[in-house]
Amino acid sequence: MRKLLLLLTVITVGLLFIARLFYLQVYNKEAYSLFEDNAIRKVYDYPKRGYVYDRNGKLLVANQPSYDVMVIPREVEPLNDTQLAEFCNLLKITKEDYQKKFERAKNYSPRLPSVFVPQLSKKDYAVLQEKMRKFEGFYIQKRSLRDYQTTIGANVLGDIGEVNRRIIEKEPYYKMGDLIGKQGVELSYEKVLRGVKGIKFIQKDRFNKNIGPYKEGKFDTLPQPGKDITITIDSELQQYGELLMTHKRGGIVAIDPSNGEILALVSAPSYNPNILVGRGRSKNFTKLFRDSIAKPLFDRGLQAQYPPGSPFKVINALIGLQEGVVDTNDKVACRMGYYYGSRRLTGCHHHKSPVDMNNGIAQSCNAYFVNIYRRIIDNYDDAGEAMNIWADHAKSFGLGNFLGYDLQVGRPGRIPDGDYYDKAYGDNRWGSTYIVSNAIGQGEVEATPIQLANMAAAIGNRGYYYTPHIIKGIEDDTIPSKYTTPKYTTIDKRHFEPVIEGMFDVYNKGTAATLRIPGIEICGKTGTAENFMKIDGQKTQLTDHSIFVAFAPKDNPKIAIAVFVENGYWGSRFAGRMASLMIEKYLKGEITRTDMENWILTHSLENEYAKPYSGEPFKINGETTLQLIDKVNIHKTENINNSEDKDIQNSSIRIDQNTSNQ
Repeated sequence: MRKLLLLLTVITVGLLFIARLFYLQVYNKEAYSLFEDNAIRKVYDYPKRGYVYDRNGKLLVANQPSYDVMVIPREVEPLNDTQLAEFCNLLKITKEDYQKKFERAKNYSPRLPSVFVPQLSKKDYAVLQEKMRKFEGFYIQKRSLRDYQTTIGANVLGDIGEVNRRIIEKEPYYKMGDLIGKQGVELSYEKVLRGVKGIKFIQKDRFNKNIGPYKEGKFDTLPQPGKDITITIDSELQQYGELLMTHKRGGIVAIDPSNGEILALVSAPSYNPNILVGRGRSKNFTKLFRDSIAKPLFDRGLQAQYPPGSPFKVINALIGLQEGVVDTNDKVACRMGYYYGSRRLTGCHHHKSPVDMNNGIAQSCNAYFVNIYRRIIDNYDDAGEAMNIWADHAKSFGLGNFLGYDLQVGRPGRIPDGDYYDKAYGDNRWGSTYIVSNAIGQGEVEATPIQLANMAAAIGNRGYYYTPHIIKGIEDDTIPSKYTTPKYTTIDKRHFEPVIEGMFDVYNKGTAATLRIPGIEICGKTGTAENFMKIDGQKTQLTDHSIFVAFAPKDNPKIAIAVFVENGYWGSRFAGRMASLMIEKYLKGEITRTDMENWILTHSLENEYAKPYSGEPFKINGETTLQLIDKVNIHKTENINNSEDKDIQNSSIRIDQNTSNQ
């Protein structure tokens, strides 16, 4: 009986083994099981990455061939000193580099291929190819690198680079040495552009030699090329914007109000995208990354949060009309600023007084807008409730939050609400006089250039906007519906006309009267924002930022724009000129105001950017920093206003209530 039981057990186990082998060899035809088979070599075939075109069909990004030296560590035969020297010489690396690269590949996987030396030139490839047979475990793999057909738009186009372990763990599709979009549209549309890798399974014998395709290539797959995309950028407008921003820092964002397409996204300083291609990528990227002063990798159009300054006044005008606390004919007296009792809370420049809404916008009167702002907040018994209502109105223009565009970087800006000030001052321990800076786009309000451009688009559309986006078309596909669905503000359409008339008169009789473009009706708003920096631990004022927002034409606008120039003095000096030129370039295709163009191209701000690092006293509004510090110590409650600009608001150092609330 025991012998019979033992025999049955042996037969049963044998049948199970036979059945399993039969299943694996006959019925199990899943290709994925091959990835675990050490007797089969996997060779990936990389697809063509999709091309990138601008809105007018101009090719911006193509491909160029690249050759990587791959290694499978466990298949590498030990090299003697002569062989190692020859191999290193061919690869143009040192013996120390060889050891480091080999250990890195071995740590990743002894049996899987990984990149040993990436991106050989055609010349190096031609020399190396003939001698690769001498070095077991190494082979050459062809793939594509980007070939940028332009020198502009580095922040928009982005670049591709090698994946790291974190990406591989998150996305199993990628293997060590694979390339992935790192910034811009290369990152945002990586899955569209990259395509799908093909693969070949190669059978090996017991000596680890290739003997041919596994099962005659039955499980091999062909690569699927990436899809071409068309982006919304007008490359000529982008190039012109970058030209205007030469020797300056800041951002320019232009949007088509009718659909939310981003026409230009300029960040300055910038760089040639081609320097991040090839074997020099790592060195060049490190150099850009370590530039902590100019910050060329920092996209100022999307990531820089600035006080919006006077352009924000039009939002307060619209909120005041919606809340019914002001009429377009209401007039406010201005005595070179806004006074609360005998105390001046904000300064202002000289202009005719009193002013109604139209002239308040055209002349950028601080007193007028502080008056409106206080009416909005004081219209409710609870200041916190009033601030929440005010904040909701402002946020409906896309301010104070991420806009939802299709680029991966950005900042939310800031629109303070009641909770914000309750935390700052305590519940019910503050009122409208504490926060008057919000009336003129200073204080706690912050926005990015793309938010201001979107705000201008919403005003030009009389109360709605489309989510700004960079994608215009995808090969054999459609763009997401969220980019074609309008978003509405909380302001009634009828309230926009008087505000638009005021912005139109900014060009006709106001702070941008010298910036008019013949034949184009432009609605705009100049702005100047304070600029502070800590120097040796002390908060120090630098030259003010120059801001301008506009849209054109007045009816059915085709372009809305925001320009922000760091340390640009005042709104019409740099930003206003640039905005007017960009509008003319886009709508006319040529420049007639060559006087403005020549002025911009011949004026640099590099000396302003060098001041904080010079170690020497420097002038702000005609006075040295030491003189200003003396004034701070003497005049604890006075508003110093020495600006020559018509639009400037509280641009000098202030130690009054307006400053203490910042």
